[in-house]
Amino acid sequence: MTRVELKTAAKEQIKGKIGTLIVMLLIVLAIGFACAFIPIVGPIISFIITPAFGLSFCIVYLKITKREEISVGDVFSGINQTGKALWLNILVSFFTFLWSLLFVIPGIIKQYSYSMSFYILADNPELTAREALAKSKVMMEGHKLDLFVLHLSFIGWFFLVGLTFGIAAIYVVPYMSTTVANFYNSIKR
Repeated sequence: MTRVELKTAAKEQIKGKIGTLIVMLLIVLAIGFACAFIPIVGPIISFIITPAFGLSFCIVYLKITKREEISVGDVFSGINQTGKALWLNILVSFFTFLWSLLFVIPGIIKQYSYSMSFYILADNPELTAREALAKSKVMMEGHKLDLFVLHLSFIGWFFLVGLTFGIAAIYVVPYMSTTVANFYNSIKR
């Protein structure tokens, strides 16, 4: 699919779902906010569960691209894979950091290599974190620049988010996330 087709499909797919996605985001923000007020263990809890919520959102956006119904409860769909999601997050961060030691550009390139790993884990929960990371590297061969350009195509939207003091993010974040999920679906074939 072309960039325009990915974005057009995303606009169509998120129609009528923005409210549910906002409630999901508010739940995650509330949990994160609550963790911030728990002395000592709060940051640890947040560090452990944040990747699981990231995985949950990947599951949700993949469901949206498949035109499946989503519900607010789906925000917890990745919690049963907290360990895998945490380990995958640690691996991605660690390897990206190592590549970044060579200068910023290799780190950015590797970040794009690993960018589909959470979608792969969401789509294939039986995989280990290492397998999802390896599959992402293979999947993104020849597609890193495509994803980079896709991200750049949203730059005007992010100026709008800034101009509206974040209010436009209510639409922009689901739109961009669904577009990236569509990108994943188009290259996994």
